[in-house]
Amino acid sequence: MAFALTWLPDVLGDAGLRISLVDGWKDRGRGEMGTVRGVMCHHTAGPLSGNMPSLRIVTAGRPDLPGPLSQLCLGRDGTYYVVAAGRASHAGAGNWQGVSTGNSSFIGIEAENTGHVIGGLADPWPDRQIEAYFRGCAAILKHIGADALMCCGHKEYALPHGRKPDPTFNMNEFRLKVAAVMTGAAPRPSIVPASDSAGRPTLRRPASGALVEALQQRLGITVDGDFGGRTEAAVRAFQRSRGLMADGVVGPRTWAALASPTQ
Repeated sequence: MAFALTWLPDVLGDAGLRISLVDGWKDRGRGEMGTVRGVMCHHTAGPLSGNMPSLRIVTAGRPDLPGPLSQLCLGRDGTYYVVAAGRASHAGAGNWQGVSTGNSSFIGIEAENTGHVIGGLADPWPDRQIEAYFRGCAAILKHIGADALMCCGHKEYALPHGRKPDPTFNMNEFRLKVAAVMTGAAPRPSIVPASDSAGRPTLRRPASGALVEALQQRLGITVDGDFGGRTEAAVRAFQRSRGLMADGVVGPRTWAALASPTQ
């Protein structure tokens, strides 16, 4: 039985953000959410390389904490991975604006970042990831009818104060960006066109049909007509090989690259 947050992909997609659905996401959760009051921002403290190397642990959990560890993951390329439609174990003890039921009241976003700001593991936030971060928070808050103030960092919510350091960026400045999007002061991001000049539609999960079969054949993977995780991974690998943004979405630039000879 699906949990309540099945609206997440539509809300993020309508905001022009890239999304990837993790298999089983609709039925994943520690139980049902309560009334959603806001969004809580985290960083993964994961590896320095890779787009979303912490996805597996966020989805499945750790030995000391069962998954999911958040509803959403945010890769370094700005892609949102929808992990769960139910309650996640991301908040712990704390309070933000009088709300202390973190897991039941806040949607958690785990953004890939080492959490280091100096030294060999320092991990500056890519512009496209930060932009996707504040735009995604704005879209969710607008959907639930909440103010930008209800976007908090784990470090702001967690008690005792100082218990959590994430995320490493300034949350007051971040909330100003969230508010600008919500009020229309920030320009909308460029959105991948619905089709290319040849009329081929943009493909992403969970597309299916003859065009997906043709795509799979071109990628040299098993042809089943289902644009799932295996096909998305193959698309990302192809995009990286051609120097494109590896978002797993087959839009005009990827279609053009697929049609061109191997370089």
